[in-house]
Amino acid sequence: MKFVQWMDDLPLTTKVIFCLPFLHIFWGIYRIVKGSELKNTGLIVVGIIWIIPGGWLLWLVDLVTTLMFGKPILTDPL
Repeated sequence: MKFVQWMDDLPLTTKVIFCLPFLHIFWGIYRIVKGSELKNTGLIVVGIIWIIPGGWLLWLVDLVTTLMFGKPILTDPL
């Protein structure tokens, strides 16, 4: 899907900006779209958790893992 490819091709600076509070929703949507594309229920559930209840802490996890590995944690199929 184009959205997943677009997010994968973003420069590191933009990926880090998308990890900040209120913008981290992009990574949740990314996980949901990628999970539906791959028919992976686990990734879809993680995306929903990242958006709704986990938003207050999980943006920090995304920020740290993006700085360390170049992409947020749990964006690959489970």
